[in-house]
Amino acid sequence: MRLKFFLLAALLKKKTRKPDDDSGKEMSFWDHLTELRKRLFRMIIVWVVMTTVAFIYSRFIFDKILLAPKESTFITYRWLCKLGQLIHVDTLCLPPMSLSIINLNLSGQFMTDMTVSMFAGLILGFPLIIYQLWQFIMPALYVKERRYARRAVFVMSFLFIIGVLFSYYFMVPWTLNFLGTYQVSSMVVNQISLSSYISTVTSTILGVGVVFELPVVVYVLAKLGIVTPELLKNNRKYALVIILIVAAIITPPDVFSQTIVTIPLYALYEISVLVAKRVSPAPDPEIEDDDDEE
Repeated sequence: MRLKFFLLAALLKKKTRKPDDDSGKEMSFWDHLTELRKRLFRMIIVWVVMTTVAFIYSRFIFDKILLAPKESTFITYRWLCKLGQLIHVDTLCLPPMSLSIINLNLSGQFMTDMTVSMFAGLILGFPLIIYQLWQFIMPALYVKERRYARRAVFVMSFLFIIGVLFSYYFMVPWTLNFLGTYQVSSMVVNQISLSSYISTVTSTILGVGVVFELPVVVYVLAKLGIVTPELLKNNRKYALVIILIVAAIITPPDVFSQTIVTIPLYALYEISVLVAKRVSPAPDPEIEDDDDEE
């Protein structure tokens, strides 16, 4: 309810405490806008600085990171093949692949370089950006709650980084191997445009990174009373079906490969159920008594 009050305060010109001030002083609507502008400005500065750093080292980012999964020598393919030989699952040794990447536009490589630098800058600056966001939210929290809010910055950053790494080492290689080797006919040769390749890789990495923030999102929604543990439990089977479909699309047609992708994603959902159960407001005894009487 307190988080809900803060959101209403920012939108409906209500008042709340100033940051780091427990003396009861209040902020006007314009004070909120000033504080928001300051935080947004700092977020942009962080993004610009990290983007500049990424642009300086863009050759390393392309050669050693983004373009690495398109080769059969990528570390994930080698590890999976060794694991498949160990447990006698031949399908883990994925078909040889070396995608041919071509550029079709005169300014394509430069624009792609800029886009990737901005994308990398967002990932590198994510912890600092989240910190500035929490600094804006903190005035709505009591002193005790602010300590937990600081932990939230670490948790969100940790989950995002884990999601990015999981996507890069598991989701991206299987996606590229499936789409890059799929052919409607042997007469059609795959020549992938640079923009298509980068778009697929970056959207997969960023998308999975955001998906790994699910427990935090559920925490906020449960705190507001929008999501309940019962709602998540009742829709557990639908979540599992969606996860299995995603895993079946991007992995080879064997149970073991699908399980490797399914387990972490479904574990996130179960963690979200536990989070919702822990933070959901307790039911009002008076309301329960009224329901029993009826």
